[in-house]
Amino acid sequence: MTGNSFHVSGYGPDKAGWTRLFARDSMARRLDWPILLAAVALSLMGSLLVYSATRNRTELNQGDQYYFLTRHLLNTGIGLALMVATVWLGHRALRTAVPLLYGFSVFLILLVLTPLGSTINGAHSWIKLPGGFSLQPSEFVKITIILGMAMLLAARVDAGDRPHPDHRTVLQALGLATVPMLIVMLMPDLGSVMVMVIIVLGILLASGASNRWIFGLLGAGTAGALAVWQLGILDDYQIARFAAFANPALDPAGVGYNTNQARIAIGSGGLTGSGLFEGSQTTGRFVPEQQTDFVFTVAGEELGFLGAGLIIALLGVVLWRGCRIARSTPDLYGTVVAAGIVAWFAFQTFENVGMTLGIMPVTGLPLPFVSYGGSSMFAVWIAVGLLQSITVQRPMSA
Repeated sequence: MTGNSFHVSGYGPDKAGWTRLFARDSMARRLDWPILLAAVALSLMGSLLVYSATRNRTELNQGDQYYFLTRHLLNTGIGLALMVATVWLGHRALRTAVPLLYGFSVFLILLVLTPLGSTINGAHSWIKLPGGFSLQPSEFVKITIILGMAMLLAARVDAGDRPHPDHRTVLQALGLATVPMLIVMLMPDLGSVMVMVIIVLGILLASGASNRWIFGLLGAGTAGALAVWQLGILDDYQIARFAAFANPALDPAGVGYNTNQARIAIGSGGLTGSGLFEGSQTTGRFVPEQQTDFVFTVAGEELGFLGAGLIIALLGVVLWRGCRIARSTPDLYGTVVAAGIVAWFAFQTFENVGMTLGIMPVTGLPLPFVSYGGSSMFAVWIAVGLLQSITVQRPMSA
C-alpha cells in the first residue's frame, strides 16, 4: 500500500513503519512510559481490590458481584481516553482555555450547593446524574487550580519580563485558587480543601515565589483552621473524625470503628497476606467503605506488606517521574503544572494510606488510581495526560 506504513497485504506494519513509530522524535518514544505503565498497573490492581471488597456486599452491588469491578474497569478505560485527549490537545493549548475551564468548574461546584447537590457518606459534594452515576466537581477543580495558577505565575516569566513572579502576580494566583476553595469549604469537603492547599503551596514553591508567601500562607492556614474549629463551621461527623484521630480509644464501636477495623485488617496481613479474596476482615465486611476510602486495607490484609508495598512503590514511580518532568521542563508553565500534580498525588497518597494506619485523620480522600470512583479516576488520568503532554512537547534538547 503506497504512502503508509503497512504491507500491500495489509497484515501489519513494515520495517519503515516501525522505524517511524519508534523514531527518536516520535510520540511513542517521547511518552513517559514509566508513569503510564505504573498508573495502568495501579488501576488494574485497584480493580482486583475493589472486586474483593464488594463481591459479597449485596447491599451495595445490587446482587451483581461484578458490579463494581465492571464500573472500575470502565472508569479506567474512560480515564485512559481522557489522558489521550489531553495529550492530543496539549497542555499549552489548554493554557488558552483556562478561563473557560475555570469558570465551568466553579459553576459545577456551585451546583452542588443547590438542590441538585447530593450527600454521600456525610459529604454534600456530589451531583447526581441519570443512570445511577454521580459527579464530584471538586476533583476537577484541583486541575483548574493547577492550570490557572500556572498560567498566571508563568505569564511574565516565560515571556522573559521577570526572573520570577512578583508579589502582585502571586496575589492574583492566590485569589484564583481561593474562590473555589471557599465554595468547597461550604459543602463542606474538608479533605478536598486540604489537597488544594497543598497544591497551592507546591505551586508557589516551584514557581520561585518569595518564601515570605510560603511562611505567610502556613501561618494563615493555621489561623484559619483554628477559626474554622472555633466558629463551628465543621459538621459533627468531621469533628468526630478528628476526635477519634486524637484519641483512638474514643468510641471504638462508633466514630473510631473505621480506623480500628482498618488497622486490624492491615495488621492481620503480615508479610505476604492471607491471599487475594481470602481476607477475613474483607469477606466479613468489617471495614466500611472498603472499595473507596479504605481500599488500601484490602491490599494490606490480602496481599500483605509486599503487596501493599508494591502499590506504594508504583505510586512512588509516578511521583518520581513527575518530579523529573518538572525539573527538566524549560518553561515555568510546564514546571508549575507538573509540580502541582506531584503535590496533589503525594499528599493524597500520604493522607489515604495514613488514615488506614491511624497516623492521619479520616478525610474521605481516595487513593489515586486504586480507589473506586469515576470522578477521582477521570481527574488523575487527566493529570497524567498533562504530564505526558509536557514530556511530549518538551524540546528534544531539554
